Amino acid sequence: MLRFNVILLMIVVFCALGVVTSQHRARKLFQALEAEQERARQLDVEYGQLQLEMSTWANHPRIEKIARDRLHMVTPDSTVTNKGAR
Repeated sequence: MLRFNVILLMIVVFCALGVVTSQHRARKLFQALEAEQERARQLDVEYGQLQLEMSTWANHPRIEKIARDRLHMVTPDSTVTNKGAR
């Protein structure tokens, strides 16, 4: 009977160690998940800022100003554009 109790005690101790180990691992994984979710939120904010910046750079008046100032382009007369339509 003593041998049976010792075996049961060893099984209980191993099960308890298994529970503690799995809980520790679960907590570590949850911390990693929280960190990755925070990183995803930061990347979403950065993506929104980059989209805003890109829309600013592609703004029509800005492109028109660059075309006039740097490239010395001008808007053609309506007579010139009407001749090309024929």
